[in-house]
Amino acid sequence: MAVATVEGVREVIRQNVHDPEIGLNIVDLGLVYNIDIKDGKVVDIEMTLTSPGCPVGPQIIRGVQTYVNRAYPDLEAINIHIVWSPLWNPDMMSQAAKDQLGFF
Repeated sequence: MAVATVEGVREVIRQNVHDPEIGLNIVDLGLVYNIDIKDGKVVDIEMTLTSPGCPVGPQIIRGVQTYVNRAYPDLEAINIHIVWSPLWNPDMMSQAAKDQLGFF
């Protein structure tokens, strides 16, 4: 049984959940703001989308829930909290993501 850690959950998301329109993982895109684990049983993920009308938002959210659940099947809950503050912008991307997209 794997024990969920903040770093472990972040890495599961990084490796598996990509924005299909941009082709990059949502962690390096800067969409995952915070991960909190309560009593090793409940994961709360605070994240955003590139825009409120993001057409692939439901797909991204399902991906986060699916892959975190696969990695840590003993969790009691995986709660995704979509927030709009701060509003996402390209400055939130990792340098690697900026390099891949040609941002200088």
